[in-house]
Amino acid sequence: MKNVRLETGFQTIESGDVVTITDLFCVEIKAGEITGVSPNDPNLNGALDAQGLLMLPAFKDMHIHLDKTLYGLPWKALAESRKTVADRIAHEIEIIPELLKTAKERSEQLINLLQSYGTSFARAHVNIESTSKLESLENFEAVLQGKKDSFSAELVAFPQHGLYYTDALEWMQKAVKLESIAFVGALDPFSIDGHIERSLDVTLQMAIDTEKGIDMHLHDGGEHGLKTIDYLIRKVLENPQLKEKTYISHAFALAELSPAKAKELAARLANAKIGIVSSVPIRDKVVMPIPILMDQGVEVLIGSDNIQDHWSTLGSGSMLQKVNLMADLYGWETELSLSRALGFATKNLLPLDSNGTQKWPKKGDPAEFTFLETSCSAEAVARVAKTDAFAHKGNLYWKQRGS
Repeated sequence: MKNVRLETGFQTIESGDVVTITDLFCVEIKAGEITGVSPNDPNLNGALDAQGLLMLPAFKDMHIHLDKTLYGLPWKALAESRKTVADRIAHEIEIIPELLKTAKERSEQLINLLQSYGTSFARAHVNIESTSKLESLENFEAVLQGKKDSFSAELVAFPQHGLYYTDALEWMQKAVKLESIAFVGALDPFSIDGHIERSLDVTLQMAIDTEKGIDMHLHDGGEHGLKTIDYLIRKVLENPQLKEKTYISHAFALAELSPAKAKELAARLANAKIGIVSSVPIRDKVVMPIPILMDQGVEVLIGSDNIQDHWSTLGSGSMLQKVNLMADLYGWETELSLSRALGFATKNLLPLDSNGTQKWPKKGDPAEFTFLETSCSAEAVARVAKTDAFAHKGNLYWKQRGS
């Protein structure tokens, strides 16, 4: 490819502000890898012309439900009558049999939406419960097989109806043994399963026995949410093989803490190497202490969660839009801070480090990236830049060129 715009460094201008420097390059791709980055040759014959578009690492959605979406069906907003997790579980049990009939088609449409925004990888939470049993997983595996050249996912076996609330343990034990499953999921051990220790002990044992990771949905706030986090920290420290493989999604209890208490708990999470995955909620005055978590060394990942389903009406599928929301929420408005924020869309892969040293792309990197109509990553976040193309496993897909 020629005329590829890449970020090359930061420059401090006379005012003291930091600005991003870019230049045009040729980028060579072979067998799914970047095999060379060289000075631009605009007259290079046979090269694909990137037309000066900015090349950034591919976007990754690290928490999303792709198997039970309403996307593709007639528009329907969230019902006012269903407010609690238990309410929505009851509704889901009713509608799953009908949704399963067209699940493959709608999952594929939702993946297409993500790809239109430059996202080609997701951590996908797939329902495992006594209503769909393993059918939802099997449907989604078929969709992934059909999209294998352009999209990948790491799958979480997710007991959306609790391990014991609707007796899903049998199906979870079958699912977590499958090669396609990367993480053992869990849901609100106190409010849904009714017993923090009993529910988590089984979850952890499944992860240890199968050498999988853990990604627990924790909506519980207050005392019970904090007790759940505390118990998980203690169990991971007792089983160090779970370090760097254990995540808490949502973790709303953290948003209720004072800055001092949040810092203290964040340090404990970092010590146990437990990550937090957030969809960056802003309603009901819930503001996650993401800057505090980052300062204490906690791995923080970001995802869309729900896009047009019976759990949430909102959600665009754009990781840049999500990061733009974060920048507004946490006051990241300088060019340097906006450029750092891009890492939440790319699972912490950035073209430049904080000192302006170029880290990506380099020879041997996977050929997975996006092309955007923007001058730099900071502007991409600030203006939610349009995605013109994305590459996955070395396969390049242009929106405007019909390929």
